[in-house]
Amino acid sequence: MTTVRHAERILLDLGIQSPQQIDLEAIAWTLGAAVKYRPLEKCEATIVGSTSRAIITINSDAIAKRRRFSLAHEIGHWQLHRGRLLVCSGKDIGNPAHGGLNPEKQADQFASDLVLPNYMFKPRVAKLSSVTLAAVRELANEFDVSDTATLLKLIDCNEFPIIAVCHNQARRRWFRRSHMIGGWWFPKNELDHESFAFDMLFAGANESNYPQKIDADAWFDFRGADRFQVQEQSFLLPDNEVLTLLILPDEAIE
Repeated sequence: MTTVRHAERILLDLGIQSPQQIDLEAIAWTLGAAVKYRPLEKCEATIVGSTSRAIITINSDAIAKRRRFSLAHEIGHWQLHRGRLLVCSGKDIGNPAHGGLNPEKQADQFASDLVLPNYMFKPRVAKLSSVTLAAVRELANEFDVSDTATLLKLIDCNEFPIIAVCHNQARRRWFRRSHMIGGWWFPKNELDHESFAFDMLFAGANESNYPQKIDADAWFDFRGADRFQVQEQSFLLPDNEVLTLLILPDEAIE
């Protein structure tokens, strides 16, 4: 039986059945938190509150989808970490590099469940015949969230053997893979000059409209990687980073 997570239970209790009904300001209000928007320096959001009431402040200078996820993140703090004074920077919110069970990771997971609830998201994923950035963006637009958040949720659904890898010009910053993938499929730390992501980040190449085949040893260095091919599709992120979707062959499935 599928477990209903905390954030999803809030949505279900409110009778929310479509992405367009996920009004985060209204949801926050029902949970005792008022939402304000104003310019913030050195942080994306703050929350202060007592045992039953809180004020969430969101950086009004951030882009709309960023503000939305920040609000969902702060609602998560309100539900999970009540009684603490929390100031969340851009590195705290929506950062896949967070590990363990720290409060920021917990709030990010809550936010993902709130804006991309499984009971709405998974039926749409089940209709996909393949994974492309176009499919990711169609879902992202429907749920009004970022491409990155949508791709990470898609990976967590574990329906396809896919990996998301983020690099800057110096090294790999983080990666996440579907649970079905064997642990030996571990992306290299540095971008290979044969990868399409390298061309985007270092040579200004345009984004591809579809995943392209590439030898797996451009991305992985386990013994025998040169016997496989993967499909790669990348897009640029702020701060001179590139995020790559890798679609792995069936042999990668444990």
